Amino acid sequence: MDIKSVSIGSNHKVTGAHGISVDADLTMSEADFSTAEWLILPGGLPGATNLAACGELGELLTGHKGKIAAICASPGVVLAPLGLLEGREATCYPGFDKACRAHGAIMRDVPVMATDTLITGNGPSAAIRFALAIVANSMGANVAQEVGSGMLFYPKTMNFYF
Repeated sequence: MDIKSVSIGSNHKVTGAHGISVDADLTMSEADFSTAEWLILPGGLPGATNLAACGELGELLTGHKGKIAAICASPGVVLAPLGLLEGREATCYPGFDKACRAHGAIMRDVPVMATDTLITGNGPSAAIRFALAIVANSMGANVAQEVGSGMLFYPKTMNFYF
């Protein structure tokens, strides 16, 4: 899968909640989302609140015809207020589920909740399952199983459609 990390800021450097910086491949102004299969949102705070405050990202998400994935706080902080979880099954970091429910989400107490066009994860321990659910959705369960096995992650099934 061709993955590009995108900074919502004006430069490529992004610093996470624990002070670790990474260099994003692109900034929002440099990115072309017209053929993006997935828009994938990381979680954590204040990252999720920064994403929610980015009007350009909100417009991109609400107009996106492809698939969306979000983990940790982002389902509750970013997706729910945009109406993207209304009537849909999702999971998120404990405590953010109230915001999801308030916006009509059907919350599930599972590490990963995956449907055809929406994948959500509940937190850091679900990161590998979350990523493999995206791979399974796009490339098939066999590819996800192969990738997971290469990482010494041995789930009995790649079926994340609870």
